[in-house]
Amino acid sequence: MNQTAPTSHPSGPAPTAVVLAYSGGLDTSFCIPWLIERGYAVHTVFADTGGVDAEERAYIEQRATELGVTSHLTIDGGPALWNKFVRPFIWAGEGYQGQYPLLVSDRYLIVEAALQRADELGTRIIAHGCTGMGNDQVRFDLSVKSLGDYHILAPIREIQKEHPAVRAYEQAFLEQRGFAVRAMQKAYTVNENLLGVTLSGGEVDRWQAPGKGARGWCAAREQWPASALQVRLQFEQGEAVALNGERLPGHRLLAKLNTLFAAYGVGRGLYTGDTTIGLKGRIVYEAPGLLALLTAHRALEEAVLSKAQNRYKPELARKWVELVYEGFFYDPLKTDLESFLASSQRCVVGEVTLETAGGRVDAVAVSSPHILNAEGATYAQAADWGVAEAEGFIRLYGMSSTLWAQVNRNHNRNATTEKEPS
Repeated sequence: MNQTAPTSHPSGPAPTAVVLAYSGGLDTSFCIPWLIERGYAVHTVFADTGGVDAEERAYIEQRATELGVTSHLTIDGGPALWNKFVRPFIWAGEGYQGQYPLLVSDRYLIVEAALQRADELGTRIIAHGCTGMGNDQVRFDLSVKSLGDYHILAPIREIQKEHPAVRAYEQAFLEQRGFAVRAMQKAYTVNENLLGVTLSGGEVDRWQAPGKGARGWCAAREQWPASALQVRLQFEQGEAVALNGERLPGHRLLAKLNTLFAAYGVGRGLYTGDTTIGLKGRIVYEAPGLLALLTAHRALEEAVLSKAQNRYKPELARKWVELVYEGFFYDPLKTDLESFLASSQRCVVGEVTLETAGGRVDAVAVSSPHILNAEGATYAQAADWGVAEAEGFIRLYGMSSTLWAQVNRNHNRNATTEKEPS
């Protein structure tokens, strides 16, 4: 936990304190001088949810100080992100609209960290750098409203009517005050955390092929290693607890998977989806570790859950995913659904071997004491029942369908006979 020394102020009434959820990016960097010029003492909180290294953390702290904050706080959000999001997300096993792995779900933990800091400072004013065009504003605002009685400031929403080209205005605003803007921030909006990386803006927003600059962790095809990668993941009650025999806290395990599979270009996709506010959103995303976990967990579930569980669970899981995507992280229905998901994981215990040669990952081996094997029977190979039992099962199983066909076939035949001329 790091905190800069408070900035001194001229004599007179103390400025009103505001806590800003800060990432070091263009939007939240713009918010600092914008708020200061309106009389606020800005206290920034960076919730490190695992997507940056020590050098980047130091840059974020230095950048906040450079921009004039009264104090800056960095907190470790990795354990909370694993426990509150990754674990139930892997249990659910579904992406939003069948693809997107909810990579900005750290927003909810960022809100919690900002509110805790506000309570420590005795202020009820919270600020964020969300635009009025995206989903994050919904996630931030609904979370704040669910967790307490706070006043929300959203500088980017304030400026967007007067300045439609928001990012260009933000860049000019900072540069006019002597604050440089990173080249990457000029071209793309980049979100990075333990879950993965998302990139939007530039040619991505123009529905064109992503350029070479629209790349985060995942190696390009020509950089993939020549030899294939195999890893073993151990699960207990549906939670990954060990990698290649080494037990690790969840957030550290996911970080290692990100490194291993990003080198093979695993987990990269180009996604177009329906946003909460109704616009079409298009992003490049990279989630190597999450994709590896989802692949391994699904393979284990397929082997140990009953047919009814495997059929029903995705329907419920999709609702959980929709709630999280659309900002209802603290809705009681989400908690109710998680009770079902936790119950479904009682026997999701065992080890899965993953393999990749690049671009995709496959579960190539599964072992568990709970695999639903039938003694004396193997699919398409051997069975301990005979012809009569098989025919009897098929007859009863298809009774409704075959009766419908028989009744209507006879009805149609009779109707045709009645119409024939004498």
